[in-house]
Amino acid sequence: MNTPHDPVREQNRRFFQETVARIARQAGFEERLFEKEDKQRLVLEEQFHDQWAASVNVHSIDVIKTNEAATAPEMRYIRKRLGDIRGKKLLDVGCGLGEASVYFALQGADVTAMDISQGMLDATLCLAAANAVAVHPHKSAAEHTRLPEDTKFDVIYAGNLLHHVDIEKTVTLLKPHLAPGGVMVTWDPLAYNPVINLYRIIATKVRTPDEHPFKWKDIRLFRQHFNIVETRYFWLTTLIIFVIMAIFQRRDPNRERFWKAVVEESDRWRWVHAPLQAADKLLLKLIPPLRLLCWNVVIVARDR
Repeated sequence: MNTPHDPVREQNRRFFQETVARIARQAGFEERLFEKEDKQRLVLEEQFHDQWAASVNVHSIDVIKTNEAATAPEMRYIRKRLGDIRGKKLLDVGCGLGEASVYFALQGADVTAMDISQGMLDATLCLAAANAVAVHPHKSAAEHTRLPEDTKFDVIYAGNLLHHVDIEKTVTLLKPHLAPGGVMVTWDPLAYNPVINLYRIIATKVRTPDEHPFKWKDIRLFRQHFNIVETRYFWLTTLIIFVIMAIFQRRDPNRERFWKAVVEESDRWRWVHAPLQAADKLLLKLIPPLRLLCWNVVIVARDR
């Protein structure tokens, strides 16, 4: 028999977890909270992303196109939901090469770019300079933020990040850094589409082995931490583009990151993406369970 949801008990549990974490940080014990295998995983993540950063010519990145392309529906939706961010303090968790950090800075936000990889942070600073904006680098794993306790942000953004980490631990650590009225925005891949799962089996050289795409329980987790949670799902029939890339164009998923290529080549794919995106919207409206077969989910979470 399922136990009824008790909001008071859940609130007390979250308060206890956050209090213990805060006391541990103040006492200097936070490092000890990591298991040995967690530390090894983080080292591998850092090395992987350092190598990735070293392989990219940052000056070739078109920040506006990367975030506003037709084939970047997640970021276009997020930008619309965030509204005017001029003057707002924004934390980009797992900033990667800095495409989102720099884009948000161009929109007027005061951006802190956080990443486990120094190579990625260096790339982000280089990209910011190339676009005549400034961001504040902060080297840290998402599960060990190293942020001062009183640091608050109006927006915490985690793009394609949480499926690399302990989701509940990371959300629990990040939420206290939300300013009153602040919003946490994330997007990550889902676990259920067989086409994408086949891609994951093949594309081992452009992915880290600890990835764990979101399951339904991971989405529900946000409702345990926030009063208001909105979700939007992307890429269902539009995934045909990746099939074309792999089968008809014979492109090697271990030599290029398809999810990056489809944005860089957005003009080339517009003819197929636009009608299929319209079909996706209709299908997901008529048959909501199909949303779990999409590639990505965007989560917008806040308290009242």
